[in-house]
Amino acid sequence: MNRRILRGVLAGALLALTPALAACSSGEDAPAAAVAAVAFDGAHVSSDAFAAAVAEDGVTVVDVRTPAEFAEGHLPDAVNIDVSDPGFADAVAALDPDAEYAVYCRSGNRSRAAIDQMTAGGVAHTVGLEGGIGAWGGEVVTG
Repeated sequence: MNRRILRGVLAGALLALTPALAACSSGEDAPAAAVAAVAFDGAHVSSDAFAAAVAEDGVTVVDVRTPAEFAEGHLPDAVNIDVSDPGFADAVAALDPDAEYAVYCRSGNRSRAAIDQMTAGGVAHTVGLEGGIGAWGGEVVTG
């Protein structure tokens, strides 16, 4: 009788874990699904989703930290537009309003403010990095 109960419990646990295990597969469809899930709607997303956004063709990566912070380390090919600079609004006005922008800072606070200002300036297709560069697991370059 105890073996029957144990088998039932184990079978139930296996059935419950099957969808989770299937979701962990390392198939080639995983990156495509992550890319498709990224919406440039001003939201802040996980590091993985941000990496998928950065990998999309035509996306401009924008680091909104100070030039000194940028020099200490930034994402490859990022452009530095300091949100605390008085000329930030002018820099936003010079951006293509129809392009897509992946925006980050140190922790996620300044990128939120930058995205708000970008949206107010007519740039509608943005995504932010939740947790900022501190949450980034990808390559960082200096200079």
